[in-house]
Amino acid sequence: MSNQKPTVIIADDHPILVKGLYDFLSESGFDVVGIAQDGQTALDQIIRFKPQLAILDMEMPNKTGLEIASECKKLEIHTKVILLTLHKELYLYHQAKQLNLSGYILKESVLEDLSKAISIILGGGQFFSEKIFEGMKESKFQLNENALTSSEIKILRYIAEGFSTKDIAKNLYISERTVDKHRSNMINKLQLEKKHNSLLIWAQKNRDIID
Repeated sequence: MSNQKPTVIIADDHPILVKGLYDFLSESGFDVVGIAQDGQTALDQIIRFKPQLAILDMEMPNKTGLEIASECKKLEIHTKVILLTLHKELYLYHQAKQLNLSGYILKESVLEDLSKAISIILGGGQFFSEKIFEGMKESKFQLNENALTSSEIKILRYIAEGFSTKDIAKNLYISERTVDKHRSNMINKLQLEKKHNSLLIWAQKNRDIID
């Protein structure tokens, strides 16, 4: 019974990439039960076959990979979704985390990452290409002029838990304006992109440092 091959669907609108993925997965002992070149077909196949794994291009005609993942979540389909993308924008990573995606792999490193990613994901974990975080220069809070203050670290812990500015202010008995000022200082000190949620993503990724 346990010798059954894990089932997978591949969806990408680039035939060469699809062929490469198909060959790689077949050789790695997977049963490729569906191939699609657009999002709607991919979703239909996921609903029909309910594979263990779906490897989806982020940007396809008819439905994006994120839209498919969102539909799967609504329909309570337990297929583990891996998104393939050309983009390193952190807000996409954050959206992917919200949808409880199993993996997010950059196309530039798909061959080196995929095997490791599948092994981690089928074992119940999540995998995100390291290169997504290249724009985030990690600070280890060295004791120098750029070190975060104890107040800032306290606020970062709340941010990592998903608390809003309003809730953080209430818990720490300070004004929302003060929280915003701390946020702004931390974004500068950590050299993060001045994008919505960049601090939240950094805090969640570096919990081991701030806890």
